[in-house]
Amino acid sequence: MRGLLVAVLALAALFGVSLALRERPFGIERLWTSLFGPPDLGPVDFTRLVRRASPNDALACPVGLCGDARVDIVTPVYDLPHHILAARVRALVEAEPAARRVDEAGGGRGDRFVVRTPLMRYPDTVDVLVLPAEGGRSTVAIYSRSQIGRSDLGANLSRIRRWLDNPALKGAEIKG
Repeated sequence: MRGLLVAVLALAALFGVSLALRERPFGIERLWTSLFGPPDLGPVDFTRLVRRASPNDALACPVGLCGDARVDIVTPVYDLPHHILAARVRALVEAEPAARRVDEAGGGRGDRFVVRTPLMRYPDTVDVLVLPAEGGRSTVAIYSRSQIGRSDLGANLSRIRRWLDNPALKGAEIKG
C-alpha cells in the first residue's frame, strides 16, 4: 500500500512539473502533442462543415452559410465594413492569454487559431471567417473544436459567446 502511495505521489509531482513547464521540453503541451498529435486540427470549409458526434465543438454561423450543420449561435450582420469586423474579431481572439494564430486570412479561408485552456492547456482549434454582407456590412462564422476529450463541458460555446458579446462587437449588430 505504501509503495502505491509513493508511486501516485511521484506521478502527481511529475504531472505538476509538466503543467508548470507548459511548452518547454517535458511540458504539458508537449505531452498532449506526443499523445494526440499536433494541436492544430486544420482548416474547415464552413459551407461543407460536418459537426462532430461528440459534444466538444461549437458553431456560430450566419443564416445560409453552414449548410446542414447544426448552428449553436446564428451570427448577426454587423454595421461594419468587412476589414473592420475582421480586425475586431482577430483582436478579441488574440487577447485570449493562450491563443496563437496558426493560419492567416487569405483566399477566403479566414483565420485559424489554437486556443489552450487555462489549467490543463488542452488545445482547441478555432476557425474564424469574416464575410462581407450587403450594403458594406459584414458577418462572421466561428467554429471552435477540442482536440482532446469527448466533452468540453461547454468551453467552446462559452468562448464564442464571450467573443460575440464583447462590446467591440455587441453594439455593431443590425437590429431587426
